[in-house]
Amino acid sequence: MSARETIACLGAGRMGRGIAVAFAYAGHPVAIVDFKPRDAGKFAVLQADALDEIRKTFASMSRFGLLTPENIETLMARVSVVPEAGAGAALSGATIIFEGVPEVLDQKRDALKRASQLAGPTPIIASTTSTILVDHISGAVEHPERFLNAHWLNPAYLVPLVELSPGVKTDPAITARVKALLEGIGKVPVVCAATPGYIVPRIQVLAMNEAARMVEEGVASAEDIDKAIKYGFGFRFAVLGLLEFIDWGGGDILHYASQYLTGALQSDRYAAPEIIGRNMEEGKVGLRTGEGFLDYAGMDVAAYREQRLAAFVDLLRHFALAKPPVL
Repeated sequence: MSARETIACLGAGRMGRGIAVAFAYAGHPVAIVDFKPRDAGKFAVLQADALDEIRKTFASMSRFGLLTPENIETLMARVSVVPEAGAGAALSGATIIFEGVPEVLDQKRDALKRASQLAGPTPIIASTTSTILVDHISGAVEHPERFLNAHWLNPAYLVPLVELSPGVKTDPAITARVKALLEGIGKVPVVCAATPGYIVPRIQVLAMNEAARMVEEGVASAEDIDKAIKYGFGFRFAVLGLLEFIDWGGGDILHYASQYLTGALQSDRYAAPEIIGRNMEEGKVGLRTGEGFLDYAGMDVAAYREQRLAAFVDLLRHFALAKPPVL
C-alpha cells in the first residue's frame, strides 16, 4: 500500500480521533466522518472539539520528543472532520474505513450497512470493536469479503499492537493488505481467530480480576499489588512473551505450580490446560529441550539469553533502578 492512501474513520469519538492521529502522523490524509444527523451549529461544536483534541494530542507528542511544535500544523492539515452530508464522498474516496461507533450491536450493524452502501464495493472496511465478534456484524456489510475487525488498544496513537480478526468471509488478501498498511505506520499487527476477547482483552481480564480478588481477600494493598505488577509481572513480560516465558523456565514448572495453586486455593481457575501436560509428555519443555511453544532448534541459546537479559537491564535503566556496584 502507498504511504499516502486516504483513511476514513467512521465516528468522531475517542477511537476515531486516536486512529486519525496515528495515520496523520505517518503521512496519510484522514477524514473523520460524523455519522449522526446534526444541524450546522452542533456539527461545528463537534468538529471544533475533535480537532482541538487532536491538536492537543500532537502538542503532547511534541513534548514527548516525537515531533517538534513546528510539525503540528502540517499534521493537522491532513485531518478533516466531515459531516454526515459529506459521508458518501469521504467514504468512497478512502482506501480503508475504520468503524468506531459505540459498542452496541444494532448501532454497529446500522452504521456498517450505511457505510458499505455509501462507500461502494472498493474500500476495505474494518470494525474496531473490542467486544463483538466479526461474524456477528459482517452480514451488514455489502461485499463482506473486504471486511474484518481491527482491534486497536487505547491510546491508539501510542500502543503499537493492533489485533486483526478476519471473519469467515474475509478474503485473506484483505487481511494481508491491512496488516501491511499497519506495519507501514509503525504498528505491530497480529492475526487471531474470531473468538471472544481476542488476545489481549482475554488475558488482561483474567489478570485484572485476579488483582481485584487479591485486594478483596486481603492478600496485599492495592498499592503493593500494583507495584508487584509494574516491577515484576510487567517488567518480565515487557521483554518476554507469556509463552516464551513458559519456555524460558520450563513448562514442567508451570505444570507443578498449577497443580499446587489449584489445590492450595481450591479453585480450578489455576488448572493448567491440557497442552501443558501434552508438551511435557512429548518432551517439549522449552529451552532445555530445544522446543516448547516455540522452536529453538539451531538457535544460539546463550546469545538469545544474553539479548533478553540485556533488554531487562535497559528496563532497569528506564526505571532508574540500574545502580552501580558498591565497591
